[in-house]
Amino acid sequence: MINVLFHISKFVTSIRRSKIIRLFILTIFILFLGALGLHFFEKTPYIEDAFWWSFVTITTVGYGDITPSTMGGRIIGVVVMVFGIGLLGMFTATIASAFVDTKLKEGKGVRGVKVKGHFIICGWSYKAKEIIAELRADKKVHSKPIVIVADIPEKPLEDENTFFIHGEVDDDIMQKANLQEASVVMILTDESLDSYSRDAKVVLNTLTIRKLNPNVYICVEISDARNMQHGKLAGANEIIVIGELSGNLLVQAALDHGITRIITELVSNRYGNELYKVKPPESFVGMQFIEVLRLIKEKHNAIIVGIETQKDNKLIANPPMEQTIQPGDHLILIAQERPHFGK
Repeated sequence: MINVLFHISKFVTSIRRSKIIRLFILTIFILFLGALGLHFFEKTPYIEDAFWWSFVTITTVGYGDITPSTMGGRIIGVVVMVFGIGLLGMFTATIASAFVDTKLKEGKGVRGVKVKGHFIICGWSYKAKEIIAELRADKKVHSKPIVIVADIPEKPLEDENTFFIHGEVDDDIMQKANLQEASVVMILTDESLDSYSRDAKVVLNTLTIRKLNPNVYICVEISDARNMQHGKLAGANEIIVIGELSGNLLVQAALDHGITRIITELVSNRYGNELYKVKPPESFVGMQFIEVLRLIKEKHNAIIVGIETQKDNKLIANPPMEQTIQPGDHLILIAQERPHFGK
């Protein structure tokens, strides 16, 4: 619904700028002139018939049910046909050009967006397309708007709920991306730069975004683990080290053959089971981990692998059996699809 209203708003703005209202008024004027002129010269019994004749003449339909026979009526007919058809043609052409102009500007990334609760992806690479595919595969966010902010010539992919803003991260560009209403920002490394410059740019972009919106959740990727501290100081909530992650997976593959296939399945939203972080129902508060583990497996065919505590925001993998669920805790679990708990 928000997406539809946004496109309507852009179209109305294009109409105003293209002076289409003036053409519309002139077309209505010719319509009234033709109707009143025909009614005056032809003495039509009903003014509605005169308006009907004027309208079908302007639109070139010409049913022929009413035909002027007087000289004055025919002159009015000529005026309506010449000026009315020309104005109507200009009117429809201007509407079409407004649609085309809106589409072109959207593709070039020069228009701002009005969406809310959206994801912003800063930067574009081969990974960005995979990230969008993964987001669309999750039922929770598959229809959420995504805004791409990148210094590339035009919108990199066609997707109804994906928008494009051309440029680098700064105040004006992030305002166009409606950063204040965004829920998550993902900052990708610029692969055209060397490792040091990549991470420096990511940290700088993180600082800028955190200053503009202190509350938005920021996920970033960096090339060198030594720069993790800089990313945290800049305000990143989560940091993914590219080389470190792939290196760890290679070690696991060497030690336990085939185990990476499970890891790949868990981190992909497009097939198999996935990892989810969910808030447990109030009835689970105070229960021991082993009890909750059994209930969720029985009712939802899901396995709890960790608990994120609200007290210190600590993630406990494979919690002790006697660990109790506290208010505000979140469960990390493996399931075929995101479970929905009752109260």
